[in-house]
Amino acid sequence: MAFRNVLVVDDEEAMRHLLAVILKERGYEVRTVANGEDALKELAARDYDLVLSDVRMPRMDGLALLRKALEARPDLTFIVMSAYGTHDTAIEAMKAGAYDYVSKPFKPDEVVLVLRKAEERERLARENRRLRTELAAGYRFENLVGGSPAMQDVIRQVRKVAPLKATVLLTGESGTGKELVARAVHELSPRASFPFVAVNCGAIPADLIESELFGHVRGAFTDASRDKKGLAAEADGGTLFLDEIGELPPQLQVKLLRFLQEEEVRRVGDTRAEKVDVRVVAATARDLGRAVKEGQFREDLFYRLNVVGIRLPPLRERREDIAPLVRHFLVKYRSLRPDAPLSGVSPAAMEALGAYRWPGNVRELEHVVERAVVLAEGSELGEEDLPDELRSAPRPVAFAPWRSSSSGRHSSRPGATAPAPRSCSTSRTGRSSTRSRNTGSSRRERPPAVRDVPGDN
Repeated sequence: MAFRNVLVVDDEEAMRHLLAVILKERGYEVRTVANGEDALKELAARDYDLVLSDVRMPRMDGLALLRKALEARPDLTFIVMSAYGTHDTAIEAMKAGAYDYVSKPFKPDEVVLVLRKAEERERLARENRRLRTELAAGYRFENLVGGSPAMQDVIRQVRKVAPLKATVLLTGESGTGKELVARAVHELSPRASFPFVAVNCGAIPADLIESELFGHVRGAFTDASRDKKGLAAEADGGTLFLDEIGELPPQLQVKLLRFLQEEEVRRVGDTRAEKVDVRVVAATARDLGRAVKEGQFREDLFYRLNVVGIRLPPLRERREDIAPLVRHFLVKYRSLRPDAPLSGVSPAAMEALGAYRWPGNVRELEHVVERAVVLAEGSELGEEDLPDELRSAPRPVAFAPWRSSSSGRHSSRPGATAPAPRSCSTSRTGRSSTRSRNTGSSRRERPPAVRDVPGDN
C-alpha cells in the first residue's frame, strides 16, 4: 500500500514548508497546519493516510493530538518528531500509538525512509487481514461440502461447541476431514484472530515430541544450542490441534494431561512453568476407548480430551454427498464454475463413483477425480478414466443420488438393494437364478446388488 495524503503539523512555518517540498517531490499529496486543533479539523474534513506531527506545539501538543486523532481514527498512521527528543518522549509516543519517532534535525531521506517503512507495515497488515478473512470464509460451514444428514449433524455440533473453550475430540477414519473441521471450530470461535497451530503427534519421533510441543532451554540436551518456544506456547490465545493423538507416547501422555489441567507449559530443562491460554482440539482415527481398555492410552487423559466428542462419518455413510464433492473437485481441478450445472463427467463415470463402496474417504475421492481429470485431457471424464476397481465394482440399481426418480420405485438410501428381476426364480436353497430353467439360455446376468457388510459402517 502507498500513502497518498499526508498531513504535516508543526508550529514552525519553515519546517512545514521544508517537509511539504520533500514529500511532494516523492509524489505525496501534502497539507500543512500550525497546531493540533487545526489538525483535528483537517482530519474530520478529509481522509488522510498519515500524520507527521511535531511534539512541542502551543495550545495542543503532539502527544495530545496523537491520542485524540487515534480515538477518532484507530487505523491512522501517526509519526511524531521533535528537536528536544528524549528516550522517554519516544517511549511515551509509541505507547500512545505512534508508529515511529523522528528526531530533529533530520535528513530528507530519513523522513522518506520512515514513511516507506510505515507504508510497508500497513501493506502487510492489510494483506494479513485479507488472508485471514479469506481463510475464515473458506471454513464457514455454508462453504463446506456436505448436505447429508450425517454431516449436518456434525455441523450442528460444531456450531454449538465453537464459542466455548471446551476441549473437543474428533474421531473418524483417515481422510474424513478432521483437520478441516478443527479449523472450522477455530474460525467460528472468538479465538479466530489468534494462531491455529497443528501438531501431527504420529509424525514426530518420540524423543523429540516433548521438545516440539513444550519447547526447551539452551543446554537441556546435546543439540539444544538455544532456547526454543514450544508449539503449545506458539498457540497462546488460539487453538492447538493435536492430530493423531492416539499415537502419543505413554510418557508424554502424563505431561499432556498436566498441561490440560493446569494450563501451563514447562520447557525441557527449565525449572519454571509458563501460563498459556490455549483451546485444544484433538483428533484420532483410532478407537481410544478400546486403547484405554488395552492399557495403551491413559483413561484420565481420554476423558480430559473427550469433553465434547464429534464423530466424522466415512464417505460410504453419506453417499448423497458424492455428487456435490465431485462438483467441488471439478471446480478445483478443471475450473468449473461453482454455480454451473455439473458437467464434464459422463453418467457412467458418475454412477461408478456413486456406487463404489469407498474403503477410503473424501481424500481418496479427490485423488480419483484429480487423476481422471488428468487422463481425460480436457474432454469429458469417462468411465475409462477411472481406476479399475471402480469400473469393476458392482453397481446397485437403487443408488443414484444425482438422478431424480419420478417413479418412486427405487430407494436412494445408502445400502439399499436393487429389487429382484422379474425373471428370477428362487431355488430350494433360497438363491435366485437369472437363467431360464427350461431352455438354459445364456441371458446376460445382472450384477448382484451391493449389500451392507456387517461392521462396514
